[in-house]
This record gives sequence, structure tokens and C-alpha cells, in this order.
Amino acid sequence: MVELALLAKYNVPVPRYTSYPTVPNWQENIDIQKWEKTFRHDYETSGGISIYIHLPFCESLCTYCGCNKKITTNHSVEEDYLNTVLTEWQLYHRLMEDKPVVRELHLGGGTPTFFSPENLERLISGILKDAVVHPDHEFSFEGHPNNTTKEHLEQLFRLGFRRVSFGVQDNDPEVQRIINRLQPLEQVKTVTEAARRIGYKSVNFDLIYGLPRQSLQSITTTIQQTIALKPDRIAFYSYAHVPWTSRGQRLFDESDLPGAAEKLQLYQAGKTLLTGNGYYDIGMDHFALPGDDLYKASVEGRLNRNFMGYTTQSGDILLSLGVSAISSTSNAFAQNAKTIHNYYDNINKGSLAIEKGYFLTGEDKQFGKYITDISCRGNTLIRDEDVDIVNTFCRTDLDKLEADGLITFHDQQLSVTPLGRNFTRNICSAFDLYIQRNKSSKEKKLFSNAI
Repeated sequence: MVELALLAKYNVPVPRYTSYPTVPNWQENIDIQKWEKTFRHDYETSGGISIYIHLPFCESLCTYCGCNKKITTNHSVEEDYLNTVLTEWQLYHRLMEDKPVVRELHLGGGTPTFFSPENLERLISGILKDAVVHPDHEFSFEGHPNNTTKEHLEQLFRLGFRRVSFGVQDNDPEVQRIINRLQPLEQVKTVTEAARRIGYKSVNFDLIYGLPRQSLQSITTTIQQTIALKPDRIAFYSYAHVPWTSRGQRLFDESDLPGAAEKLQLYQAGKTLLTGNGYYDIGMDHFALPGDDLYKASVEGRLNRNFMGYTTQSGDILLSLGVSAISSTSNAFAQNAKTIHNYYDNINKGSLAIEKGYFLTGEDKQFGKYITDISCRGNTLIRDEDVDIVNTFCRTDLDKLEADGLITFHDQQLSVTPLGRNFTRNICSAFDLYIQRNKSSKEKKLFSNAI
């Protein structure tokens, strides 16, 4: 058990580091022609691509959610959206001289299973007919337990999907009521068992601690019920309360949220139960059973991290399609328009829908590597040419982390201790030069707390 005082000390706003630099440091209205040139250049030296497709529609609003989504019960929106995504794919395909090798494909949202199985088949087939699927590919999708049908699971399995992530969040009826996500435990069990019968090799549950009306008793019950269903992976996220960017989070009374000390206890209780029942802490909120590929990649030092979170794939190109989707190469990031209207408008004019992005400097890439090493492998080696920068901007935080027993740092070699694994985001932030160089500025709060 980690001392609550230490958890409280490091429970400060820090990024999740799915990119470096993080999105708040990017530039508005980046040069699209420069992005296309960079994408084409970096693609030529890549060994394949990962594809993320953002499917934003949901039939009802979950008040905790901070994702980019569009609430509607009108399923006629499916056709226009998929047509636009496929057009965007063709705009990118012209930048790739041959058929790209697809190593990874993920459907996120929103609620991907808002779309009918037939429309999802049309989407995936429309993309893969212009690509080569790598023999060691990983295809995955996010499913809502309430509307992921046997037909969804079977259709996507036929298309090569072998991993599914169910958004469970919490099993307590009162918590579900207040976050407007009513889904009986029996339904979660039914869809999990269906996925396994069909042949999915990895089932993930997303769980959240810190939700309104959660208690130590309710989170314990949810975790125990989850362990009984034995998902291969579990993402145990801290609820990110960001009402300044997510209006839905203003719909419940903040007095229903667990206090800071109670939230830390929820985290401790959940993690203790998971690690005590065969799950290994992969890092940054993720747990996996020993047989899962994510655990194997962690043990073998092959784990990587991108906008989809932890991944076993190592490609430099993440091509993301759809509204608000974020693409990345080894030298740049680019984010699509955040509204469906602007996304449609750009794509239908024959232009990419990029509104924001960033072109990396050599320093960005190197310090991003330190952050990736820490978050994925638990250690990193500081290059000789970076020692002065680290000593000037990072050393104060590193000394504090070492004094608290979270890292060891000797002869330019940093290693995260077993205790420090609980504070990976904080350790990564010590190498975030955008934070370190601006510590004295009083900017508005941009990130959720670490715990």
C-alpha cells in the first residue's frame, strides 16, 4: 500500500502523455501542405501504419465523458459520416505511393457500436481494399455493453478484429444513474462471454474511479465483479473532472464527487484488488493478465504508447480519420476539426480537415523519447548532450522524486522503482520541458490530476 500522504503530494495536474509535446502546446492553423509533405516523407521510411477511426455518435449523454461526441438517436447520420471518412482515407491514400501495410486499426468514439454491423463492414472493407494487412496485425474496437450485439462481434471478427474494449466504468446502479449510463452487470457478462465464444483473444474493461457517488464499498464490489469475469486487460482510469472543456460534466452536483482523500482510497483499493488477483500493473492506469499480449510486450520491452494508449505495435505513422482525430508521424502531429460541420466542409472540398498541429524539433523528439521510455519501460538513459538541459530544468523535480523513493538516478541512468510505478505521469512530467520552463507562469488549468 502506498502512503496516502505520498499520493496526495503527487496528486497534481499532469498530462497522460499520449504525445509530446502535449496538445495544449500545439499551434492553431498549421500549414497543411507542410503536414502533407512531412506525412509523405515519414511514410516512405515507415514499416507500416496504424489507423485510428473516430466514430463520434452516441444515443445518450454519459455525463462523466470528456470525449468528442455527438448525441443523436437518428441513425441516418451513419451514411454521410462514413462516406466522409472514406473520402478522407482517399485523400491520404494519394500521399502513399503504394498500398500501405496496416499493422494496427482501432475504432474509438463516441460509440463505435452506434453504427450498424453492415455499415462498419462497409467502412473497414473500404479502407482495407486499398491496403495490405500485416500478418501480425492488431485490430480492436470500443464497444458499449448495451448496444454491442452478437452481429457486431461476428462481423468485426470476420474482418480481422481480435480485441474488444468494453466501457464498463462502474457497476453500481446509483453511480450509473447519476452518470446516465445504465447497464446491468448481466449485460456486461453476456457481451463478454459472447466475445469469447466468437474467438476474441483479448477483452478489456474500462473502469473509472472518482465518479460521483462512488464509495469504497461500491468500487470494491465493482472490482470484485470485474475480476470474476476475468477480462484480459483492465484500464482503471482516474475520473478527469474538466467541466471547463466538457459541458456534460456540469450536469451533476460536484458535491457528489469523492473528496481528494477518498478518491485516493478508491484508487488504492482498486489497485490492491487487481494486483492481488493476478493482474500486473503495466503502467499509467493499465493492468493485464500474464497471458495477454500487452503484458508480454511490457516484459519484453516492446511496449509503446500513442494516442490510442499503450500498444504492442511500433510503427511511426498513426493515421487518424474522423472528426477531431489526431494523426502523428515521427516528425509531426495533426488534429482534425473538432466539429462535424467543419470536418465535413473541409473533406468535401477535397482538403484535409486539419485545424491544429505541431512540427517537432530535435529536442522535442529526444525528450519525448525519455518520456516514452519511462512510461513504457520504466527506465531511460540521458544522453551526454542533454545533461545540461536536464540539470537546468529537470533536476529539481528529479531530486524530489528520488528523495521520495520513486526513482533512482545515477550516472545519467534513471530507473523507476516499484513504488514509483504509481506515479509514472509525475515522473514523465519531470522531462516535460514545456512544463518545466513555464513553472512560474500562472496559466489556466489544462490537465486533470494525476490520481
